[in-house]
Amino acid sequence: MNVPRPAWQDWLPDAAAGLIVAALGLVIAILNYGPYDEYAGPAPLGMVTPARLVALLAVVAVVTGAAVGVSRLAPGAALALVWALAAIHVVVGVPILPTELAIAVVAFGTARWGNTTVVWLSALSVPAGAAVAVLFLAPEIRRLLSGFLDLSALQALGETWQPFAALIGAALLGVPWMAGMVLRVAARARTTVDLASADVARAEADRAQARQIARLREDQAQLAREVHDVVGHSLAVILAQAESGQYLPDGDPAALKTTLANIATSARTSLQSVRQVLTATQEGLAASTPDLDSLIEGLRTSGHGVVSTQTGTPRTMPPELDLIAFRTLQEMVTNAMKHGRRDHPITVERRWPDGDWEATLRISVSNAALAPHRADWTAGQGLTGMRQRVESVGGRLDVDRHEVAGEPRFTATAWIPVREPLS
Repeated sequence: MNVPRPAWQDWLPDAAAGLIVAALGLVIAILNYGPYDEYAGPAPLGMVTPARLVALLAVVAVVTGAAVGVSRLAPGAALALVWALAAIHVVVGVPILPTELAIAVVAFGTARWGNTTVVWLSALSVPAGAAVAVLFLAPEIRRLLSGFLDLSALQALGETWQPFAALIGAALLGVPWMAGMVLRVAARARTTVDLASADVARAEADRAQARQIARLREDQAQLAREVHDVVGHSLAVILAQAESGQYLPDGDPAALKTTLANIATSARTSLQSVRQVLTATQEGLAASTPDLDSLIEGLRTSGHGVVSTQTGTPRTMPPELDLIAFRTLQEMVTNAMKHGRRDHPITVERRWPDGDWEATLRISVSNAALAPHRADWTAGQGLTGMRQRVESVGGRLDVDRHEVAGEPRFTATAWIPVREPLS
C-alpha cells in the first residue's frame, strides 16, 4: 500500500539547497573579508569595519539562499528576493559573493513553476538584470571574475566591453530560464495528452456502458416477445378448446373429459414453455424449439380446423433461424385463432426453397376475418414483434386484409432466409 508523502518532504531538497547556498556565502564572507582591518568599498559603502561588512554580506548570503530555497514553492517571491539583492548591491555597495551565481536556479524556477505573470516578469528581468549588473555593478563583477578568468581580452575592448558583458550576462540567466520554459511546455503537453487520453478512455467507457444498456434492453425486448408469443398462443388454444366445449352434447361426458384434458395439457405445455424461455434467458442458452409440424398438430388438437400444405424439401436450419420460423408461425396462427372465424379453417402454407442455401422459407397463414376491413385498423404488439424478429435476420413480413368471394380474409406471409447450419 502506497502511503502519500507529507507535503514538507517535497520541499525538503529545495530548503536544503537554500541552506547550503546561504552557509557557503557566510563562509566566503568570513574568510575573504574577515581578516581586513578596514575595507574600502565603492562610493555608497565607503570605509567599513570587517564586522559590519561581514554582517552585510551575511544578509546577502541569507537572501540568496532564501531565493534559491523558495524558487519552486514561491517563484514570485524568489524573483522579488533577487531584485532585493540587486537593490542592496546598487544602493549600499556591498560586494558581490560568488554564491550569487545561484540566481540562475531562480531564473529556471520562475520559468518552470511560476504563473503567467511571474513568467513574463522573469522574462523581462533577464535582460534587465544583465543591464543593471553591467551599468551599476561593473567594477564588482570585474573584480569577482578576475579571480577566475583572464580578462585581458575584455579590457582591450575599452569602453565597448559593456554591451558584450550585458549580452553574456543575459545568456547566463537566459539559458536556465529557457531550460525551465522548455520543461514547462513539455509538462503542459504531457498534461494535455493525459487529459485527452482520459477523455478517450471515459468516452470509450460511456460507449461500452451504452452498448451494455442497449444489449440489456434488447434482451428485455426479446424476452417480452418470447413470453408474449408463448402465453398468447397458449391462451388462444385454451380459449378455443374451452369455447368448443359449449357445443358438446350434454349427454357425452367422455367428450367433455377429453376437452378438459386437452385444456389441462395446453396449460401445462404453456407453463413449461414459459419456464424454458426464462431459464434459457437467465443462463444464456438457446431454448430448444419444437418443430413446425407439432405446432400445427397442437392447433388441430384444440378443435380448430386447419388446412396445412407443405411444398419443397424441409431443411435443417441454424437454431436461431429455426426459433424465428417457429415463433413467426406461432404468432400467425395465434392471431388467426383470436381474430378469425371458428367455422372457417385456418390455412397454413409452407414453401421450402429448391436450390441453393441462400433462398427463403415462405410461411403463409390465412383465415376468414370476423369483421370487414376498417380504415383505422393498425397492427398490434404481436405483429410488430413478429416483423422485428423476421427483419433481424434479413427476412420480411407482409400483412394483407382482402376479400375473397365477398368475405373478408386476413393473410400474413413471412419470408425467412434459409442458411446451412455451421458444422
